Amino acid sequence: MIRLNELSLRRGVKSLLENVSLTVHDGQKVGLTGANGVGKSSLFGLFLGALQPDTGTLDLPPHQVIAHVAQETPPDSRAAQEYVLDGDHELRDVQQRMEVIDPGQDGLAYAHLQSHYEAIGGYTANARAARLLHGLGFAPGDELRSVSEFSGGWRMRLNLAQALMCRSDILLLDEPTNHLDIDAVIWLQDWLLAYAGTLVLISHDRDFLDEVCDHIIHIENRKATLITGNYSAFELRRAELLSQQQSAREKQQREIAHIQSYVERFRAQATKARQAQSRLKALARMELIAQAEADSPFDFHLLPPSKLPRPLLRFDQVGAGYGARMQLDGVSFTLSPGDRIGLLGANGAGKSTLIKAMAGVLDIQQGKRVAAQDLRIGYFAQHQIEQLSLDESPLWHVQRLNPAATEKELRNFLGGFNFQGDQALASIAPFSGGEKARLALALLIYQRPNLLLLDEPTNHLDLEMRDALNRALQDFEGALVLVSHDRYLLRSVADQFWWVVDHRLQPFDGDLDDYRRVLAEHRRAMQDSAASAKKTDPARRDQRKPDAGQRQQLRALQQVVDRAEREVEKLTQTRSELETELADPALYLSENRERMQRIVHKKNEIDSQLQDAENRWLEAGEKLDNAQTALQDA
Repeated sequence: MIRLNELSLRRGVKSLLENVSLTVHDGQKVGLTGANGVGKSSLFGLFLGALQPDTGTLDLPPHQVIAHVAQETPPDSRAAQEYVLDGDHELRDVQQRMEVIDPGQDGLAYAHLQSHYEAIGGYTANARAARLLHGLGFAPGDELRSVSEFSGGWRMRLNLAQALMCRSDILLLDEPTNHLDIDAVIWLQDWLLAYAGTLVLISHDRDFLDEVCDHIIHIENRKATLITGNYSAFELRRAELLSQQQSAREKQQREIAHIQSYVERFRAQATKARQAQSRLKALARMELIAQAEADSPFDFHLLPPSKLPRPLLRFDQVGAGYGARMQLDGVSFTLSPGDRIGLLGANGAGKSTLIKAMAGVLDIQQGKRVAAQDLRIGYFAQHQIEQLSLDESPLWHVQRLNPAATEKELRNFLGGFNFQGDQALASIAPFSGGEKARLALALLIYQRPNLLLLDEPTNHLDLEMRDALNRALQDFEGALVLVSHDRYLLRSVADQFWWVVDHRLQPFDGDLDDYRRVLAEHRRAMQDSAASAKKTDPARRDQRKPDAGQRQQLRALQQVVDRAEREVEKLTQTRSELETELADPALYLSENRERMQRIVHKKNEIDSQLQDAENRWLEAGEKLDNAQTALQDA
């Protein structure tokens, strides 16, 4: 179990936790909630040993494996699947020990390692890693691509897969759904429900917390409260506690007023002075009950659009994509004021492509896009915050949209997004991801659009901001198209769903629970198809059980792959150093001509050697994969 005993934690001058005592038992699935900045991630730092409590103690079970998601992914030329396998530290340790032992000289030790390797699932580890990658949205073949080829969001998915690969006793997940689409969120939800260890989860996704968690730890006012049940149960309990706190405060305030009135009336009377002083001392000793505060710091709404043409936007047999790769084909629809559309579909199906085509930031390749003359689009892209000017303030950003507005008007508007006081005038460079996302939304809303196109708008937003956005969108008079992994938001604001599938757009006749069932049926069909192929394939059916000789052959192939990989990494590093030298303008001066020619000649040699090494690596990897597949299917 995890036990906090009178624990206090400060970061700099800020107190995050004070005298917190609670216990998390083995196997519990705990949601860790609270506003941004209250100390949730710092609590993870305590669990991982990166931080130490200022007072009190944190007791963790001895010899238990803790897994968490790395926040950074270093440049790595290895295949994604190899990177994911690094999450199983025990597996990698056994592999490394097997590599340094000569079976001919110490056969007994090697046999013990082989037995250990088999016991921890070493021969099925590649299949396990591939299932994780597929579940998190990677396409077939992506497991062989190098880590360095993936974008930042996909690298975070690789880090998540690596954490899930670890056969951990305690799993710490900090906003794991931020870089996932709804299909991957549903898959991760099911995976976590089957996880046998202790889970501590930071999330601002209500549905995810409700489905996964059986306990909630809520951090507020430097206190941490543990409540049994999911997030909905916590909200009910919190409302009860706030009501009780407010009643107790009102009762205490009446008592204080009574004491003060008594003191004022009888302080000057000699016969009552001692009693008055006694009551003053009692008043001084009284621990004041704080005002119950459950109101959100966010208070904004979408201003009515100045014009609402009908229709706003029409697509007629539109095709769109990137280069020769067509992601959407034959898409037709009409959007009018009041339409509220939630887009569903697997990762890569084309949801973001459709949103971009609607917004006009991606040219269509065929068909017609007909926009109303007074169409005013508010487009929130997944990477919208990257377009902000880091050296400028929130006030500066909104002033650019309306230079004629007074500073008071603009600061009142920003106050609705909780940019209060000096923060409205400060540079946004040190702002958190959530604060930048809030500002990006504020800028979009200020422009009074009549068509809102929102692509994952809730990433980095806490629950209170998500609730405020939810309320604002429900009152929006224009049309709305939403892509989001936040099912609570989708349920609340979308009146109908469109499904992007097989390069087409079609209505989805059902709700999100129906969509989850469709995904489950699709996964079962794929599994049944794979199982049927194994049963009917005579070549697989007739294979014998693997023996020790086959496993030894597998290890030999793995060693060949590892040597080839090390050679590729060494040559890649050498080529990078030569490219750095060639980038120096001084190298091309006449006096350095001979040196420049030597470097160019050397780089050509390295390029040739690297190509040969990569071919050997790929060939060895293919042989290893074939051998592993044969062994797994035997």
